[in-house]
Amino acid sequence: MAKILLVDDEIAIREILKVFLEEKHDLIEARDGVEAVELYKTEKPDLVIMDIRMPRLGGIDAIKKIKEMNSKTKIIVLSAYASKQSNQILASGADEVLEKPLRRNRILEAINKYLE
Repeated sequence: MAKILLVDDEIAIREILKVFLEEKHDLIEARDGVEAVELYKTEKPDLVIMDIRMPRLGGIDAIKKIKEMNSKTKIIVLSAYASKQSNQILASGADEVLEKPLRRNRILEAINKYLE
């Protein structure tokens, strides 16, 4: 069972992801980039699923901080702004960018690719 850190300021998105994932994975939740970085330090998840636009610390900056701690960390970004910011997101260290709205099959496919 993999440990996955879910990072999104919208509780509805985190709840949807939990429905998709909780039977097969151990899930940790963060509401913003600050919480994500702190939880990453203590929990050492196998994978991070990150939003980009969040209060306090956005996803791009949080990705950079997490990658500084462990450059091998796998990070999937889920964002409504994926098409506009894809290059910037990937340059920050994300491994994959998926556009919202969430599609269960696409998310599971991406997660499985990075957890193999």
